[in-house]
This record gives sequence, C-alpha cells and structure tokens, in this order.
Amino acid sequence: MRQIFLIVVLLTFCNVVFGQTKISIDTKLEKEIIQSGILHSPLPVDETNSYEGIGLTKQVLEKQALTVAEDFSNWSHSGYGKISSSKKQSVSGKNSLRMEFSTSTGKRARGSDSDPDYAVYGHCSAKLNVGGQNWENYNRIVFHIYPDCEGARVVNIDLNIENHSDKIKEGYNRQSGGHLVQLHNREWNTCFLDIDEYQRDNIAQIGFSVSLKGKDNTVGDSVIYYIDKIELQLIDDPEIVSGWQPGENRVVYSTSGYLANGPKTAILNMDESLHKNSFTLIDANNNQQVYSGKVINKKTTTGEFNIVDFSDFTTSGIYQLKVGEVTTPEFRIDKNVWEPSLWRTMNFVFGQRCGYAVPGIHGECHVDLFSEHNGQRISYAGGWHDAGDLSQQTLQTGDVAFNFFEAYNQYKSKNPVLAARLLEEARWGLDFILKNRYGDGYRASSMGLVIWQDGIVDSFDDITSVRVQNLPFDNFLYSAYEAYAAMSIPDDPAMKEHLETVAKEDFAFAMEQDAEIGLGGFISMFEHSYNTSKSQYMATASWAASMLYKLTGDDFYAQKATEYIKYTIECQQTDPIGEPGIKGFFYRDTTKKVIVHYNHQSREQVYMQAMALLCETQPDHPEYKNWARSIELYGGYLKSLMPYTAPYGMLASGVYGVNENQDDDSFDHLHLFQPADAREMYTVQLKNGVQLDEGHYLKRFPVWFSIFNGNAAVHLSMGKAAVICAKFLNDEELKQIGLEQLYWTVGKNPFGQSLIYGEGRNYPQKDNFSSGIIVGEIPVGIRTLGNDDTPYWPQTNTSCYKEVWVTSAGKWISLASEF
Repeated sequence: MRQIFLIVVLLTFCNVVFGQTKISIDTKLEKEIIQSGILHSPLPVDETNSYEGIGLTKQVLEKQALTVAEDFSNWSHSGYGKISSSKKQSVSGKNSLRMEFSTSTGKRARGSDSDPDYAVYGHCSAKLNVGGQNWENYNRIVFHIYPDCEGARVVNIDLNIENHSDKIKEGYNRQSGGHLVQLHNREWNTCFLDIDEYQRDNIAQIGFSVSLKGKDNTVGDSVIYYIDKIELQLIDDPEIVSGWQPGENRVVYSTSGYLANGPKTAILNMDESLHKNSFTLIDANNNQQVYSGKVINKKTTTGEFNIVDFSDFTTSGIYQLKVGEVTTPEFRIDKNVWEPSLWRTMNFVFGQRCGYAVPGIHGECHVDLFSEHNGQRISYAGGWHDAGDLSQQTLQTGDVAFNFFEAYNQYKSKNPVLAARLLEEARWGLDFILKNRYGDGYRASSMGLVIWQDGIVDSFDDITSVRVQNLPFDNFLYSAYEAYAAMSIPDDPAMKEHLETVAKEDFAFAMEQDAEIGLGGFISMFEHSYNTSKSQYMATASWAASMLYKLTGDDFYAQKATEYIKYTIECQQTDPIGEPGIKGFFYRDTTKKVIVHYNHQSREQVYMQAMALLCETQPDHPEYKNWARSIELYGGYLKSLMPYTAPYGMLASGVYGVNENQDDDSFDHLHLFQPADAREMYTVQLKNGVQLDEGHYLKRFPVWFSIFNGNAAVHLSMGKAAVICAKFLNDEELKQIGLEQLYWTVGKNPFGQSLIYGEGRNYPQKDNFSSGIIVGEIPVGIRTLGNDDTPYWPQTNTSCYKEVWVTSAGKWISLASEF
C-alpha cells in the first residue's frame, strides 16, 4: 500500500506542478521511474533483451555433458575456504560442487608495493581438470550456479578457461581467458560463455573463482556457491566478435531508435538473392508498411556493405525494418528519442554513489577512507565510484558533475522532472569536489580501491593513503566547473556566492602553481589526467578563465583567457596532410612533434569548449577571427575523418605521426604498462591504419598496448566537440557527426549490440564486480584485437574494455542531452 500511495503522490505532483509533462516517452520506463521515487532507488533490471537473455533462446544443434568424476576427484581447490560434493542443491539430479568460504579473513588486504591498498583479501578457486580435451566441435560452454550468500546484494563469479596447445592456430583470438558472470542470489542461474574465438584443441582446465572483497553492511559471515550441469553446446547463428561486417543475415541499426528529422540508416550483411534490393519500414502497432526503399551497395575503406536509408521518413512512432525474411525488433523514431537513455545512464551513475546507501546495491560505504594533509583529515566517502571497482577520482567526479549540470541546463525548460533529477545528481558530485578542498590549493585527488570497509573509524581496515595534490591543471578545471555550477544552480544564493569564491581561489592557486611548475607535477600514473598535453592544459586554463569572466564580468579573467589560448592556437595544424588534405588537429605542444591522442580517458572537447566560449564572451576582441578560424579548422578535421569508418558513424581516432614513438615523455604519459616492444608495436599498429603520406597514418582506433583500452570516451568526446562546432558554425553535417556517436553506441555497430545496459536491445553484461548489473551502465568501450585496426567486442567480460565507467556515462549524458 505504501508503494502505491507513493506512486499516486508522485503522479499527482508531476501533473499539478508540471502540468501534463511526460517524464519519459517510454511508458514502461516512466512507471519504473515513478516507482523508484524518481530515481532514488535503482531501476529494475530486465534481462529479456540482454545479450545473455537473447543468447539463451538460440537453437542448440549439439550438446555434450562435461564429464565430472562422481567423487569430484578431478576438481582442485586453492585459496580460502573449501570445496566438496553436495546433494543439497542440484539441477542435474546428481551431486553438485560446493564452494564455501568465510567473508572475513581476519587479515588486512595488501596489494603491490607501488599500490598497497588496491587489493582484495584473497580468492576461493575451484578448478576442473579436463585433461586436454578438444572442444572445437562446440562454440559455447553452459553451466548452472546457485549462490547462497547471506545478505549479499551483489553476487558474481569468474569463469576461467585454459587451453595448453603448443601451436597457435590461425582463426582464433585467445587460448585462455577470464569471464565475469553476474548472478541472482539464491536461485539457479543458467550461464554461458560463447567460446568460438578461443583456441580449444587442448583444453587443460576450467575454473571458477570468487574474490573476497570485504563485507558490505548486510553480508553474513560465509557464502556458498553450488556449481552443476556443465555442458558444451554447438549453437546456431553465433555472434561475431571482430571486424566491420555485421553477422550473416543481420541488420544492425540504432536499437534505441532515430531522431525524426535527420539521416536514418542501417547496415546489413545479406546476399542479394535474399534482400532483392528492397526493404520496408513497418509500423509495429498495426504491422502496416509505411515506407519502402532500395538496398544500396556501397564500397568504403572498411569493406563492401549493403545499406538501407529511410531518412525521408519523419513520422514519430515505433517501427521495424524488414529486409528479405529478416525483421528487426522494434525501435522508436521520435524527436526526443534520447531522453530514456538519460534516465538510464543517470540511474547507473546514481548506483555508483560512494558514501551513500544505494538500495539493493550497497550500504553507506567508505566513510573510513581518508586523505591527510597538514595535520587535517577528510573522509573520502562521496562522489561516485570510478568504475567496476571501488576506486575514486575527484577530478573525474568533477567531470561527471559538470556533464550533469550541462544536461540540466538543456532540459530545465523542456522536461522539468528530468531536469530536477539531473540537477540533484550534479549537486551530489559538486559536494564531493568541494568537501575535498584543503583550502591551500591542495585537494584529495584519488584512491585505487577494490574492497568494502567496515565503516568503523579507527578499526583494522581504515585507509589513510588517499592521494593529495596541488596541480595547476586540476585547479584550473575545478575552477571552471565551480564557476559553471554557480551560474547553473537556481534559488541558492549562499551556494552561488560560495562557488564564486572557491572558483576564484582555485583559479588563483592554479596560476600560482603554473608560474612555479607549468604543466607538470602529475604524481600518479593512475589518475586520468596523466596524459594531459601542454596544448590541452592551456586550452583548459583559457576555458576556466572565460568561465570566470562570464560569471564575474572581471576583465582580468578575459585577459587571461586570451593569453592562455594563444599557445593552443599555435599547436593547431593549418596545412593539409597527404592527398586527402587533412588539417585542423592539435599537437601536444608547439614543437609539433606529437599529435594529441587519447586511448582511454579523453578531454578532447575542451579545445572547442575554450574556443567557443571565447567567441561567446569576447565577440569584439581583435583575436576573434583566429578563434573562429580554429573552430572551422577543427570542424573540418572531424568531417575528414568520417569516410574512414563508413558506413558506420564512429569517429576515427585520428592522424598519427610515424615518429611519435621516439618522444619518450609523451609516449610514456599516454601508454601505461606498456610492453618492452611498445615502440615497435606502435609502427605495426600505424601500418594497419591508412597511410596519408610518408610521415602520417590515419587510425580508426587508438594506438594502445595495455589493459587501458576501449574507445567510448574517445569518440563521445569528439562527438561533443562536433556539436560545439556545429552550433557555432550552424553546420548540420557536424551535428549529424555528433549524433552518429550515439547511434554507434546503441547498436549501429558491426555487433548490433547496445553498449548501455537496458537501453535499446542486445546489451551484454559488463564488468562491474562491485555493484552488479545496473540499468544504464556503460563500459570503457569497444577495443581492437592485438595490433589490428578493426573493432573487437567478444562476450568475454573483463576489464577494462567491458568494465563500467562513470566517465563514459558522463560523456554520454553530455552529448545525448544536446539532441
């Protein structure tokens, strides 16, 4: 009754205060939002349209039980706890394997000497020796798991596969791998891993492993996992994992839908005899044909494709594409097609809150995690957990808070309910960047963490190693965010006044440190500002100064904004490169030896943010034409990248110089944990791109070597920059480039998968071992395999490409709110 009463009150409130304002165009989602108390508890997870849910409906052509000895003698155990055979839980009618361990080891978690607090307490592992079996006749392994974990809100387990073949066979991507599986507590879970990409001619063993990550406030003293009925399957119509071509007889499209006005295309891989050069658009409500067209054959730099184009159709509704005998699931055409995704990605970020009891995910956490400076101590609870682990970065929380403020300003006059909730989440992040100020330029900055703490101050698991630093780049960026927040927050004069004060102070701290060290002082490679270039640094300083000028009207800041941007302008390429005549990108510094790139975190949009805000705040300045010219050049650069990923809309990573690997400083700041032969691999990766001239190549995906790969933040940042240019230049082509970054993310990619869980269709589980499945979670992004320059997106669920990341969510919110 209480829930029904709450729903009635909220509906009445929305109707009375906002008239007939729709919370969302998605009726089902709207009800879920209201039931969440307008997103004060996470949205319900619907696995029906997930990759895993759809996968379980595929036809099984053959199957074979994986032989397990009756006495379980071919199982071995390592780590904490124990394993045994059990009759208590079973789906096979025989004994299951029981893994049991205590949730507390009585010892402190210890990691490496370089990062001692980034550690779990240990592991409990069970391995099944299969003796070198050949699994090449099967493409999937299926297993059933029953977790019995007292008080656990989030339950998952790692599956590990090891192939011990001495000879690497062509056609396979890996011999071994680890896959994180999310589970429902106290019920049998049917799980699978598609293994077509694994070399599996000599499988030595498979294993199941659980990490001991400390106790959330509801977790009991011990946990049990039952594992049963492991079998191999050959399934029909397996998913592709790499390349540009969609799967056979597949239509890939934006599973969230399309904006009513503007280009609308989908890509298919189908024999002409099947599609017969025609397609139709079907109204899903009455199954009537509303549009038809010809299938277009197109050759691009990535291959030969069949394309359907229904851009001329602009009527809002829910539709399906029919090509030959293939009919897609439903999708929406609407002018507000992205609003549901904003609710969902906000739901994910809310679920990542630290220092807050998130219903169904975790209790109040990390209040006993501290920074220390000059005899003072600040609890580092607050903001949002960085990713699938429990790490935190103040600057990243600042980035995401700013993205929420941006979205709030876009929607405050269009959808007041959505705007109000965006503002609330923005203020949660803002509070964190304010509370971590020590008042002398220093701030608590970051912490790598993978455990829950007991929440008791001065107990054995207190941590006081949160990094503290006083960097000019950080303080320039904080001052910009604080100034923007001061101009955004309504009806709170005291907070506005305070924000103006701290924005001025942080800018002054930044200037003071800038005079002393300039670009530098980056003390931790784990912080996502480590790759900052001098040109980006100066653009950030200019942007911050323009923000303060806009807030205060003080000419001092206007002058500083124009001074700082001069350096950035000198770093832009103005002469055409190669036969395509590409220009407009930025170098890291004025030596123009190394071009600006990003392979993980990206703030590429700051160049255009700085230029556009200068033009807005100082339109009569003598240098205005240079700033406008810079925007025009960069907009042209983005346009020049689009043909290299066609017919998809993902922006290519950009132009690379052949000698960039010889600049040690920039190379080491951009490529963390690089292998010994990284500089040789750099050349190999460039040659897998497109040669522009003797000195330059164009790469569709970034150059990367280590675990830090995945390009969602990269192309979403570039998409944001495209929209900034589009607004200034009144350029529809650039606006569409920004929009295409969204389409790629939700299914108009070779895999036909939405990268945002619960948004659109065919969304896979992500690596979020700390918080489980959260609607709206979005990963680091699609990567490449080895030195290739083609997309790679297997089911195998591991960090960091499939790890969830609030940075990706923030960039999605920033870009999607533009439409």
